[in-house]
Amino acid sequence: MCKLKLIWDFHGPNSSKIAEHHEIHLKEYIQLENLDITLTGYHDLSDMHSIAFLVIDEKDMKPVRDALKPHRGQVYAP
Repeated sequence: MCKLKLIWDFHGPNSSKIAEHHEIHLKEYIQLENLDITLTGYHDLSDMHSIAFLVIDEKDMKPVRDALKPHRGQVYAP
């Protein structure tokens, strides 16, 4: 089964802290909706660009995408 990585981009000098905080909200949403998602995180791409993400099965992606409105997505390759 194909897995997708939904990504939220944050830019600026506080991007790392914002991405870290956004991951907290992603985890809250997962718990609130009783979703079977175990992989979330945040990552600094540079001093001025960080991302928060979650990995989801392709079959479950549409309602989560529509509710959370990620900036982009890609096929997840561990």
